[in-house]
Amino acid sequence: MSTQTPLTVGATFSFRKTMTVAEQAMFTGISGNLGPLYVDAYAAARAGASGMVAFELAVGALTTTCLARLGGPERRIADLALSFSAPVMVGESVEASAEVTALEGEATTCRIACTNTGTGEQVATGTARLVPFVSKG
Repeated sequence: MSTQTPLTVGATFSFRKTMTVAEQAMFTGISGNLGPLYVDAYAAARAGASGMVAFELAVGALTTTCLARLGGPERRIADLALSFSAPVMVGESVEASAEVTALEGEATTCRIACTNTGTGEQVATGTARLVPFVSKG
């Protein structure tokens, strides 16, 4: 069994990705969500969107890459809370980030965020808590 990688308050990791049509289709299949904003460009346009809306949870899931890189293979996500302030259109790019804000025993608290790289607008913010995959207790 490996030893946990030490974390420090202020440690950060970011990850950027374009939300693609192919991934939108895969997420539709995984989630079963056939909401018209997500699968029908015409319905999205009628609602005022400039294109199909990327699934909020797919956008937020980009933060899990950051959390996994910070936490390493010995840690898992115990809690994840996200608030979405603006939609992301399929085809737009998002930069996700995570920053360690507190170390509490075996738990690590992180601030997480997603920013639309085209507009500079923060589209999601929240917190996450990482814990050991296997507790020492």
